Amino acid sequence: QLIGIWYISEWMAMGKPNTFQLVELGPGRGTLTEDILRVFKQLASVLSKCDVSVHLVEVSPKLSEIQAVMLTGGKVQPNPEDESAYMKGISKTGIPIFWYRDIQDVPQGYSFYLAHEFFDALPIHKFQRTEKGWREVLVDIDPEVPDQLRFVLSPSRTPATQNFIQPEETRDHVEVCPEAGVIVQRLASRLEKDGGAALVADYGHDGTKTDTFRGFRNHKLHDVLSAPGTADLTADVDFSYLRKMAQGKTATLGPIKQREFLKNMGIDLRLQVLLQNSGDTATREQLLHSYDMLMNPEKMGDCFKFFALLPHHRLVHPDKKDKPESKSPLPPVAGFNELLLK
Repeated sequence: QLIGIWYISEWMAMGKPNTFQLVELGPGRGTLTEDILRVFKQLASVLSKCDVSVHLVEVSPKLSEIQAVMLTGGKVQPNPEDESAYMKGISKTGIPIFWYRDIQDVPQGYSFYLAHEFFDALPIHKFQRTEKGWREVLVDIDPEVPDQLRFVLSPSRTPATQNFIQPEETRDHVEVCPEAGVIVQRLASRLEKDGGAALVADYGHDGTKTDTFRGFRNHKLHDVLSAPGTADLTADVDFSYLRKMAQGKTATLGPIKQREFLKNMGIDLRLQVLLQNSGDTATREQLLHSYDMLMNPEKMGDCFKFFALLPHHRLVHPDKKDKPESKSPLPPVAGFNELLLK
């Protein structure tokens, strides 16, 4: 709900443009989009003169079916060949939804992008510094044990080693996700040209961590090389790399810890309202448990980060250089600045 508020807040700060494309990358089961659409419905009077549409970038046919049921009640139609979307429907709240396989297929235009636990699932290259220079960590068949995989170091430099290691790198072990770099470049180009904002929420660090590649199965850690294809593989997002890949086309904010972002967004106030409105103990306990999960530094409060890409003019007035006193101050960016209740 607070992420939905963030988008509306940014839309208002940018002068309420008359179209509002919400684009989610890898929407999972569609629950986050559903919560955001509920907020849009509650604030329908604010968005009344705005043409709102939802665009989901999803490669999995199975997940897109689950999303369709969640968001439209299953009322979708495959799209004709001449359109870039492969499926379309209308949300339960009456908003058109389109599905695409690639961010390139999403129509150009003023858009808000959301990548929630998206970048951490993209494939990475791993590199190790050795006495002979950088070597890539590769996967090999273990000659000692049949049907087992093992990690090995490349005997010499690989093309990835030449291309993906920054000359100023100080770490001894580095993970690079080139696909994340490409997607951020596309987002930055679109925001620079068409306006909008992108919000990235994920496990990550700011260029400080080394080996974060791990597997999860049934919420428990799982050896990444055993039984491939049966576990979720993840690596923490390197936000310093995303910032570099934006190549100055947009301004970037963060990464900041999830508990700070949500506190700035007014989660404590929201929790109080929800607690007051909930009739039974079970709901209250669930709310407090969820709040703890999101905010507790030991749980997701510190390891989950928020990061935003915004057009430069959102943070600096285009004509500020010539007439510094002429413009009113720009509204603060919600979540990244402390929320002051007047």
